[in-house]
Amino acid sequence: MEKITDIKLTDQLCFSIYTSNRLFTKFYQKALEPYQLTYTQYIVLLALWEEECSTLNDLSKKLDLASNTLTPLLKRLETAGWVSRCRGKNDQRQLQVKLTEKGKIQKVAIEQSLESCVLDSFDNLSPETYHRMLTDHQQLNQELKKYLDV
Repeated sequence: MEKITDIKLTDQLCFSIYTSNRLFTKFYQKALEPYQLTYTQYIVLLALWEEECSTLNDLSKKLDLASNTLTPLLKRLETAGWVSRCRGKNDQRQLQVKLTEKGKIQKVAIEQSLESCVLDSFDNLSPETYHRMLTDHQQLNQELKKYLDV
């Protein structure tokens, strides 16, 4: 059996994931361009489409982003009219983030744009293959988190 440390760069799982990450970023950049959204802004919207109002702390945990990364991102989304930020009614220390009407209404259009890009880009990717790859990747992430104790 070939040792993992002796294989070529292109045979390294970490390099393959790194390359996929860069390619996915470009893919989403192209799909989200009409909405002037970055991938990271898009995942914030995804989280809020699941739960329309969230605290900064909950969003930070859900997206695995530090609050000092998330705060300027939310400011840009707020300036662009996608979200609004306000203080919690029960606890003024907690920052609440919620979708605006624009953020709610544009969900369908963004989903359709992404679906179109996926259909145009992935001719041979069946739903079964997609779900298998997602499950494998999620399992890998869990193993890495367990190893890193995060």
